Amino acid sequence: MSVTDTSTLSPAELARYSRHILLDEIGVGGQEKLKQAKVLIIGAGGLGSPVALYLAAAGIGTIGLADFDKVELHNLQRQIIHGQSDIDRPKIESAKDTLSEINPHVKLQFHAEGLQTHNAVELFSQYDIIVDGTDNFATRYLNNDAAYFAGKPLVYGSIFKFEGQASFFHPKDGGPCYRCLFPEPPPPGSVPNCGEAGVMGALCGIVGSIQSMETIKHITGIGKNLSGKLLFIDTLNMGFKTLKLKKDPGCPLCGDNPKYISVVAENYQETCETKIQSQAVTNEEYNMSESPIEIDVIETKERLAGGESILVDVREKFERDICTIDGSVHIPMGEVPERMNELPNDKEILVHCHHGGRSLRVVEFLRQNGFQRVINVGGGIDSWSTQIDNSLQRY
Repeated sequence: MSVTDTSTLSPAELARYSRHILLDEIGVGGQEKLKQAKVLIIGAGGLGSPVALYLAAAGIGTIGLADFDKVELHNLQRQIIHGQSDIDRPKIESAKDTLSEINPHVKLQFHAEGLQTHNAVELFSQYDIIVDGTDNFATRYLNNDAAYFAGKPLVYGSIFKFEGQASFFHPKDGGPCYRCLFPEPPPPGSVPNCGEAGVMGALCGIVGSIQSMETIKHITGIGKNLSGKLLFIDTLNMGFKTLKLKKDPGCPLCGDNPKYISVVAENYQETCETKIQSQAVTNEEYNMSESPIEIDVIETKERLAGGESILVDVREKFERDICTIDGSVHIPMGEVPERMNELPNDKEILVHCHHGGRSLRVVEFLRQNGFQRVINVGGGIDSWSTQIDNSLQRY
């Protein structure tokens, strides 16, 4: 189709997308396909930001964005769709302003409750392709399963420290799904999230840009996508490698005898951060007779008020410089083995970190070394800042 043949792109749009149209692989026909497409992005964070920006700039006709969170200061290191003035605003409101400024021709649809198990399949069915911009396993598996049941392709991306992954899942078209690669989520607390491990902000741009490219290629029908492949990105050493993936006949979702036949809420419980364990299980595992392995911040506050407990902060110094719980004792996680003699034997020891992962490992270590009255603070100082003292700076 030549430029003069077009009837769906206005002169302003032809000018805006002229560098696309000059590409033989895109042309006017490809640009019209982009205009007609409907793309749903799950998450307006580190990955969702560059994906949304580039897809809006590319001229995707309808962009849906699902996110229920608000902008926080620590988001701005990597979530480039938001700015300083957006702090405390809903992310979808911030994203709306930015994307409207990027391209007024794009229709924007926002889903303020985020992705929920009760609406996932129906929501996905309204779009042509889904882009996963999430940062936790529960939603990642929900995205995968809902895309499968809706019959929609899913553009996958994930980030961790300096490393990223990307792929294209579309089992209805003969390719593998995320569960072909990772059938089940990891055990709770076994994998730290970016709030515990950190993430390089620029990495989000790399992985998000790859996801944008995969989306555009699928819509326009050009090139080869990442279906059947998992792309690994190591930005610290700047290396890329590709692992071949095959559709697994034993996959619990898209295999011959599926375990998962619908989206049920109980299958998507959060697994990234530590969870409160029952005292009965804990006592058997650790041979304890009194103390639970973990309590929430509400109970932590009550126990500290009783005067029989101390609070130990195992975060790094720079984290304490951001926010601190009054009266806490600072012993960084790496110094605990050599400073155990500083811990009292006549008081209950409550241990906290940022979200609860590092402190749980410290609790386990201390119990193995004779400290029986030591308990993890579930959710860490992040939960304390949201449930006890919202004057503390979150990060």
